[in-house]
Amino acid sequence: MTDVASAPDLRAGLEAILLVVDEPVTEMALAQVLERPVHEIAGALRELSAEYTGEGRGFDLREVAGGWRFYTRAECAALVERFVRDGQQARLTQAALETLAVVAYRQPVSRARVAAIRGVNSDGVMRTLVARGLVEEAGTDPESQALLYRTSSYFLERMGLRDLDELPELAPFLPDVENLEEQK
Repeated sequence: MTDVASAPDLRAGLEAILLVVDEPVTEMALAQVLERPVHEIAGALRELSAEYTGEGRGFDLREVAGGWRFYTRAECAALVERFVRDGQQARLTQAALETLAVVAYRQPVSRARVAAIRGVNSDGVMRTLVARGLVEEAGTDPESQALLYRTSSYFLERMGLRDLDELPELAPFLPDVENLEEQK
């Protein structure tokens, strides 16, 4: 149960949660986390959305796909695009390279599967790879409804590949499991 004296107000709580979501979050989910009635959550979300629009903020709070999420305001799209595109010159981190390899060899793959293979949360890295255009959405998993990702044509271009069949075989880079077992 939340300590009422130390709990942030409803609007601050909503903003904090909405800043970290990757997909639209439902009013019901927000109500459960914030321990408030759904109608109160719905009203606060609509007020925040109207406030951001009225103040001409660089972001927008929108209700889409059955939930709520922050988006860049349309008037700022060119600036954001330039920022993201300019950032593409930076080298990829080790985490980004690992994540990109998992996507390339296991596509289409969900974020959860990437995280399971790598052993760490890869959400931020996946967002970076999507923003850089190396990875793109590839539909949803029919069982879990999770978003699936694949490498993009830009990935192939940057890697100098005609298609994914030109990716090198992984077997030569994997440890010899039989020899590892014998060494134990």
